[in-house]
Amino acid sequence: MKTPEWFDSLRRIDFSDLDLNNIGSWPTAVKGLAGSLLAVLVLVLGYNFYLQDLEAQLEQARGKEITLKEQFADKAHMAANLELYSAQMKEMENSFGALLRQLPSVTEVPGLLEDITRTGLGSGLEFEEIKLLPEVTQPFYIELPIQITVTGAYHDLATFVSGVAGLPRIVTLHDFEVVPVTPGSGSKLRMSILAKTYRYNDKGLDK
Repeated sequence: MKTPEWFDSLRRIDFSDLDLNNIGSWPTAVKGLAGSLLAVLVLVLGYNFYLQDLEAQLEQARGKEITLKEQFADKAHMAANLELYSAQMKEMENSFGALLRQLPSVTEVPGLLEDITRTGLGSGLEFEEIKLLPEVTQPFYIELPIQITVTGAYHDLATFVSGVAGLPRIVTLHDFEVVPVTPGSGSKLRMSILAKTYRYNDKGLDK
């Protein structure tokens, strides 16, 4: 049936006379129209329920592709410069090792304690405690902690701290605690402080 004839036959049909329970008796033109509408409906539903999910998956995959490309570019850059990084790391290790070797291999405890005591007394302080604590072994060096408790005026405490920090030996100060000797009176203070000195751990560096 040609298209003009098909439209003419549709115009002549009274759709109110069509029996929904007997679709097979419908005119050919009506069957074709109903089939076309059904096909369009199937396509629309298929797009909404299937193709949209595929589009979402596609967008997610595109986002993942961008991330993977960035990761690949970063790793490619690192791989291209791996030899340079390795050389820099080796140079840093050598420099670090050279600095560590400048530390004494034997801790000169008596001389250090004497220097700390002299610095405290010279600052006008009184010693309540100066006690060696157990050594702490690190990979490349060994810490020797010294617990110190002194009393005196605020200015004298500051002078003592500055003097200890300026000793020829490497000494670091930690865990400051300053409280009045007599509660309610700030004229005389008690300071507890942890001093640490270091010595070179030649066994650790060789590992």
